[in-house]
Amino acid sequence: MEQDSLTLHGDGISATIVAHGAELVTLRDAREFEFLWQAGPAWRRHSPVLFPIVGRLKGDQLHHRGQAYPMTQHGFARYKPFMWAQRGPRSCTLVLTDDAETRTHYPFAFRLAVTYTLGEGQLDIEFEITNSGDEPMPASIGAHPAFNWPLLPDMAKDAYRLTFAQAEPAPIRRLKDGLLIATRQPTPLKGNVLELSERLFADDAVILDRPASNSVRYGADDGPAIEVSWQGFQELGIWSKPGGAPFLCIEPWHGIASPLDFDGEFTDKPGLMLIAPGAKRSLSYRISLEQGPR
Repeated sequence: MEQDSLTLHGDGISATIVAHGAELVTLRDAREFEFLWQAGPAWRRHSPVLFPIVGRLKGDQLHHRGQAYPMTQHGFARYKPFMWAQRGPRSCTLVLTDDAETRTHYPFAFRLAVTYTLGEGQLDIEFEITNSGDEPMPASIGAHPAFNWPLLPDMAKDAYRLTFAQAEPAPIRRLKDGLLIATRQPTPLKGNVLELSERLFADDAVILDRPASNSVRYGADDGPAIEVSWQGFQELGIWSKPGGAPFLCIEPWHGIASPLDFDGEFTDKPGLMLIAPGAKRSLSYRISLEQGPR
């Protein structure tokens, strides 16, 4: 029986990945400092893969050619066992393909490959989606890594900020009951900086639906920090569970929850990729660690 987990070792970094959901479950520096949220009672996940949807569908149903298929928030990939396609000391690839069970939720043939590769102080994650069927395949995919907040337990949460590569003046999107509110709201960012506080997430995630940046740094004036950068994604979600949960999620997405008033054909849902038969789409993101003085 194949092992259900693998720990990769790079230069000044290690990462453990499990086959269930192809999920990253630890991310540590050379001093064994843990950056990733360890799935405590506030939220029992670390870094789920969101596929074939991001967010919720209205009524938790996917409509295709006159049929309704049950589909819960963020899709089913995070619940599924992936197969190991490659296992090495610094990289691995896990694969999920459609089967009779997935087709009861998502009537499309697909292959999803998730590759983790360690470099010097950084982890690269690539998603490759292949349409194995004979009709255009609508899909979304998203990353959902949760980092400890605060990174150092003796630091105040409001000492932390997100610093984007560019100014982000555009209005943000918000959710109601997991669905996208039509009206855009003024951004809480000042220039390229988002000061973090628990009250920021009282109304669920902060969503940048067309960020100008493709990277953001999470940290305080002292101690360790993280930079998350991305390619191929078009939205960014920032989330912590309301009520003071000690983690922060920085989530590159290609796709977004359904608008409150949308219950049409899935292929018409805003934000989707539409992948031609036999074609592939690749998207990637990188987590870079900064140790900082401690």
